[in-house]
Amino acid sequence: LSHSSFFPQGLGWYTVNSAYGDTIVMPCRVDVPQNLMFGKWKYEKADGSPVFIAFRSSTKKSVHYDDVPEYKDRLSLSENYTLSISNARISDKKRFVCMLVTEDNVFEAPTIVKVFKQPSKPEIVSKAPFLETEQLKKLGDCVSKDSYPPGNITWYRGGKVLQSLEGEVVIIFTKKMDPVTQLYTMTSSLEYKTTKADIKMPFTCSVSYYGPSGQKTVHSEQAVFDIYYPTEQVTIQVLPPKNAIKEGDNITLKCLGNGNPPPEEFLFYLPGQPEGIRSSNTYTLTDVRRNATGDYKCSLIDKKSMIASTTITVHYLDLSLNPSGEVTKQIGDALPVSCTISASRNATVVWMKDNTRLKSSPSFSSLHYQDAGNYVCETALQEVEGLKKRESLTLIVEEESPYINGRYYSKIIISPEENVTLTCTAENQLERTVNSLNVSAISIPEHDEADEISDENREKVNDQAKLIVGIVVGLLLAALVAGVVYWLYMKKSKTASKHVNKDLGNLEENKKLEENNHKTEA
Repeated sequence: LSHSSFFPQGLGWYTVNSAYGDTIVMPCRVDVPQNLMFGKWKYEKADGSPVFIAFRSSTKKSVHYDDVPEYKDRLSLSENYTLSISNARISDKKRFVCMLVTEDNVFEAPTIVKVFKQPSKPEIVSKAPFLETEQLKKLGDCVSKDSYPPGNITWYRGGKVLQSLEGEVVIIFTKKMDPVTQLYTMTSSLEYKTTKADIKMPFTCSVSYYGPSGQKTVHSEQAVFDIYYPTEQVTIQVLPPKNAIKEGDNITLKCLGNGNPPPEEFLFYLPGQPEGIRSSNTYTLTDVRRNATGDYKCSLIDKKSMIASTTITVHYLDLSLNPSGEVTKQIGDALPVSCTISASRNATVVWMKDNTRLKSSPSFSSLHYQDAGNYVCETALQEVEGLKKRESLTLIVEEESPYINGRYYSKIIISPEENVTLTCTAENQLERTVNSLNVSAISIPEHDEADEISDENREKVNDQAKLIVGIVVGLLLAALVAGVVYWLYMKKSKTASKHVNKDLGNLEENKKLEENNHKTEA
């Protein structure tokens, strides 16, 4: 009822517009006369012949509906002779006539009925799985069903109407009526020549139709198509990043084409090899060496002129320390030390001695005991992670003791500021003996009348009074070593006479020698 409307159709004629499925309401457009006998409704066939469908007596108040199959149980005639037809169909589109009859006259009022059916929401079907650039190809069909009267379909690209254009846009429209429901199905087929500009471009369609209240339009959902286009550029990538490749690494070359779909196979060209190696989009080299440095290329298989290249540097780092390992030298000797670096780029060099960083590389023109220690030369390439080298030198500084009257002597002079432990090692081809001696540091005033010294002089005396202790460690140790050596020497070989004789001497001589040396050093 809500969709019915009335429009004059000429003098005495009216039009009722109704939506499909609604109730058609047709008032009788004749004033009811006082001497009315009855009222009737009829419709006219296409040939003009009448078909009576409803009758109502004004005296008996009775209603009679004629036996017309298509209107069975659908009619209702009110007391004011308004005819209602439920569940409007397309076949109800007719010319109906209201007739009021008196004893001497018949009054008629025709009404034109029109029925409209809104089509279904249009849908893009039979969509192409992909579109190829520069090729005219069917994009899909836009379908809208159950319309009356039939509607019109329009295609849109990016919201703008697509017009037919020879060789680029081809639109074919068809409509088909259901013989039972008399409803129409509209189909519009679109052939389209795509370009790369259509990547992610939305396509839609709409159906325009007439309803009881005028023209309306319904739009479809968007459809986006996969656009195929050929490769126009090739690029090559190196994994890991090519500024961090070092000897021993694995290199993966990855070749990419900007086409859609991207190429699946390529030709890879290695330095010095004119023939390409056919592979997927990746090619791996394992455990590369410095001779792998060079230009690497890749190209399409079917278009070798489309090629990409990159330069790879395999970084390396060599370190040579001379001398290295354990080196024993005599005190006062000269020892040239060199740490030679060969690298693919500038490298940093650090010298360490006993885990302490040195300010400069070590150089020994005359070795001292304090030069002994563990030296490490370490180098690295800052930009290349994990590329480090190091070598070490363990320097031993010793004094070759003079052999006098069957004795060896070794003397060391120290200026201790705190208690220290000295270790002396005596060694020859037969034996090695080690002995240690704890030395305490004390201060001794320079004259007896210490109480008379002023505070200022006392500080000077204290500063200068740290005695340089001369320890004749070798005398005691040499005596011990000589005894052991002599015993082993006599036991192992009778030819010991060919070696240097060692005589321990007596304790009085050692004591005198120690006193003399102490006086001399003091």
